[in-house]
Amino acid sequence: MTRVEIEYCVPCGMLNRAQDVSEAILKQFGEDIDEVALVTGDAGVFVVRADDEVVFDKEEDEYDVDAIVRAVKPYVGAAA
Repeated sequence: MTRVEIEYCVPCGMLNRAQDVSEAILKQFGEDIDEVALVTGDAGVFVVRADDEVVFDKEEDEYDVDAIVRAVKPYVGAAA
């Protein structure tokens, strides 16, 4: 099963974004996801990983919850 990790910057106040992404992933994939973990970080980090592969990095990608969910989808299908 797929493990998703959302690493977010605590000092930057990105907890709400991390929660929004987590909720969207769980709503979309439900029981097909093994775990969605929120991991605290700093230095402006906001990175989403699916099975240890980076699928979103705010340094390179525009923040879009739907796009992040779409980026996770291939990992969910591969694990099924």
